[in-house]
Amino acid sequence: MDIARQVTRRAAIKDMGKAGLAVMVFGTACTGEPGSRSTTTSPDATSTSLGSSTTTTTSESTTTPPETPTTEWARVQMAIVSAYILYRSGEAALVDTGQAGSAPSIQAALTDVGLNWGAIGHVILTHRHPDHIGSAPAVAALAPDSIFYIGEGDADAVADLGEDGPTLATDGDDIFGMRIISTPGHTPGHISVLDESAGVLVAGDAMNRADGALTGSNPSFTADEAAANESIRKLAGFDFETILFGHSDPILSGGSAEVEALATSLNG
Repeated sequence: MDIARQVTRRAAIKDMGKAGLAVMVFGTACTGEPGSRSTTTSPDATSTSLGSSTTTTTSESTTTPPETPTTEWARVQMAIVSAYILYRSGEAALVDTGQAGSAPSIQAALTDVGLNWGAIGHVILTHRHPDHIGSAPAVAALAPDSIFYIGEGDADAVADLGEDGPTLATDGDDIFGMRIISTPGHTPGHISVLDESAGVLVAGDAMNRADGALTGSNPSFTADEAAANESIRKLAGFDFETILFGHSDPILSGGSAEVEALATSLNG
């Protein structure tokens, strides 16, 4: 099968019918765009002559566009790994699927936030390891209209997923309003997911926490440690508050500062 970047039949259907964004312990994040204000002169403005002076009365109209829907995230915590749901306006993106047999946990988390399998339009796999892609076939069956994404270096691990295989996610891609960041090292095709407006980074296994401190990719499961460290330096160039990990509790605030500190220690 050719696993080069594809626009699948599912993608075509989704693009025609959906727009926009949705990352599973539970938490929230917010997005918003400033409203715009316009001032116009009413066509029926009146002028009143007072001797040599004239006063003009105008009416002002203010137009405020709809607020950008709030993005929220929910953690699906399984025995050894976590997956995450990013959702808003009744639509969602699932990041990772957990090990085989995790579909019931994902379904329970969807129910807890008032969603179902039909809400999942995008499934983003951070990397090829079985504890992150193990339930991908089950999720594909339960959410048949969803589009699956994975980094090019790991795509062969799920080449037989569906009749067309996964769509390749490359650095800078926008998926459901979220930015894909290529972060190889843990695996050749590892990717992270950044919701820039909500300030949420889903790091997969590019980083971890140990005894409350931020650490890099676990050396025992890292394909290229030098590349993994370079990916941490790359992530230090982005702004976010929250970091969601595959194997440890999230950082809920100050995430960028912690990544910058980690990147500096690697440089030393």
